[in-house]
Amino acid sequence: MILQFPLWWFSMPAILKGWVERVYAYGFAYGVGEHSDQRWGDRYGEGTLAGKRAMLIVTAGGWESHYSARGINGPIDDILFPIHHGILHYPGFDVLPPYLVYRTGKVDAARFAQIREELGERLDALGTTPPIPFRRQNGGDYLIPQLTLREEVAPQAVGFTAHVDGVRL
Repeated sequence: MILQFPLWWFSMPAILKGWVERVYAYGFAYGVGEHSDQRWGDRYGEGTLAGKRAMLIVTAGGWESHYSARGINGPIDDILFPIHHGILHYPGFDVLPPYLVYRTGKVDAARFAQIREELGERLDALGTTPPIPFRRQNGGDYLIPQLTLREEVAPQAVGFTAHVDGVRL
């Protein structure tokens, strides 16, 4: 699945969010699987969409530097984390790194050709692109039913990065 949208107030546009809320129904995208002291449902990489891939194509009016670690908007990976982790990984998708286009108001013919070429290459490689290595909920990194990372797992990491296995997004 590919979701393409303009970054809209640090998220997806409301109409796309509404689509997610209507399609991601109980028993399909959530509320599936055993809930016990050993397993807490089929989600976060193990849901009904496990084995399928998803990717975001996101356009933004701001400069790439605006969405950097020290940029005014914060890191783009942090901004997209709720979509990547909560909307795509939650029901099971393997989430591919996003394709991002910045300064969309300044795209001229040469930049458009570059975007078309880069995006074409990314789409051609969908089957072989390594997904973001989000931790699986029932894979042993989390205590069940607390759903917190075990103390020995990424002990120095906090926030979103703690939920990515061994790398910074």
